[in-house]
Amino acid sequence: MINQHQRTFKEVIEKERGELGKRPDWLKVKLPSGQNYKDVHSLLRKSKLNTVCEEAKCPNIAECWNSRTATFMILGDTCTRSCGFCNVKVGLPTELDLGEPLRVAESVEALKLRHVVITSVNRDELLNGGAEIFSECVRLINERMPKTTVEILIPDFKGEESAFEIIMKHPPHILNHNLETVKRLYHAVRPQAKYERSLELISWFKDKGLRTKSGIMVGIGEETNEVISLMNNLRKAGCDIMTIGQYLQPTKNHLPVHRFVTLEEFDLYKVEGRKMGFLSVESGPLVRSSYHADKQARDMWEE
Repeated sequence: MINQHQRTFKEVIEKERGELGKRPDWLKVKLPSGQNYKDVHSLLRKSKLNTVCEEAKCPNIAECWNSRTATFMILGDTCTRSCGFCNVKVGLPTELDLGEPLRVAESVEALKLRHVVITSVNRDELLNGGAEIFSECVRLINERMPKTTVEILIPDFKGEESAFEIIMKHPPHILNHNLETVKRLYHAVRPQAKYERSLELISWFKDKGLRTKSGIMVGIGEETNEVISLMNNLRKAGCDIMTIGQYLQPTKNHLPVHRFVTLEEFDLYKVEGRKMGFLSVESGPLVRSSYHADKQARDMWEE
């Protein structure tokens, strides 16, 4: 559902952008295949688990699943927020699955995953936003698969430190929280979120000694200088790893693509990010939050 801010922004972008034309060749991907991919898909169906790989129609699903990396989406399939870019179902969730952490851990063990990413929908109706479920997932995975690195991609929990403290009871190897877009576009892209609150979240966990990570989409109406400014803000907040990818409109009811960002611009962000001191910058058209997450984790631990 698109709110008034999103409708206004959508109308402006559609007027400005003209005809985009066909997608560039670098945005075309092959259909997923491979035995590892089939194994992961089969087990997830049996375990009744959701993955953001499928919910967000990630273009890298085959590459990640074939390399034994997966991103689980916990806390159900219904989100309490109405972001203009996201294809996850919006509404009021009806229940909390307390058995979910065990099923996630069992799946990680069965698949012998080397690196696992756990994300979620927003559950703003819960006292701590579901932080307890994140914490229990990490605890059980560490218990069953101590050599598997764990990354969690968390919502902002409305900035509640009580939720942050719950996460720190069983801290992950990497703490990820996406800014998604530049500050100017927050009302349209993330109407229930706050740019400064997300930066403060990154700083809070960095101060606790965690490796931190964040990601954004480009091609949704931002200017290059705004992306550079955002990157500087993230570094000042203590962010170690960054991902930058092309926004793709999931349905006609979502915010439109403003432009297809060039490969040269993606390279620019990578170069500038390394100058700023990011330990890793994944920047490219098909990059998503979990892209090469396993490699980033290995690099962190080899330092």
